Amino acid sequence: MSHGESARRERMVRQLAERGIRQARVLEALRAIPRERFVDDWLDAQAYEESALPIGAGQTLSQPWIVARMCELAEPDGSGQVLEVGTGSGYHAAVLSRVFEQVYTVERIAELSRRARRTVRALGIENVHFKVFDGGYGWSEFAPYRAIVVTASTPEMPAPLFRQLTEGGRLVLPLGAADTRQSLVSFRKLDGLPRCEEHGDCQFVPLVGRYGRSP
Repeated sequence: MSHGESARRERMVRQLAERGIRQARVLEALRAIPRERFVDDWLDAQAYEESALPIGAGQTLSQPWIVARMCELAEPDGSGQVLEVGTGSGYHAAVLSRVFEQVYTVERIAELSRRARRTVRALGIENVHFKVFDGGYGWSEFAPYRAIVVTASTPEMPAPLFRQLTEGGRLVLPLGAADTRQSLVSFRKLDGLPRCEEHGDCQFVPLVGRYGRSP
């Protein structure tokens, strides 16, 4: 790791803390994962800017604050397992790998999943498991999960995902259609029922599949 990359990453973490990210585990994970490895070389200079970046196939890598906030809302403590819906570049899964014991990540676009796997493995990360599938159905084989993080917008909470949460677990996702206002929300499973909290406006590409936009 070059001094320049380290300095950019440290500056990003400092800015996130100033904006209200408080979970020390999350900040340390963001400090450890080289974000520039998850974008094309021509985007290297923008890797640590507070903006979403294209990763191909009409998908994007979310800005650092959104990644940090979604990880924080998942309430990690270094143990348990988390499901990510929408692997994308693999960056978010790599960050989650530092704050959960096991990460299961589902991506509908096979080429993105393959590329993400190569990048994550090249960084020596072995506790992230990949699957090409319609993420709205989750990954029931390894359920229940302590947390589920959805990195694409959906007009309603996908019922299969909520079913795959453990009691007390949290489902974090952007709620709303792609062309309307979206809200970052978390659903906590209490006595088998969802308790919803809103955490501000956001903007994500749409989830594609049975519980999102038609392919």
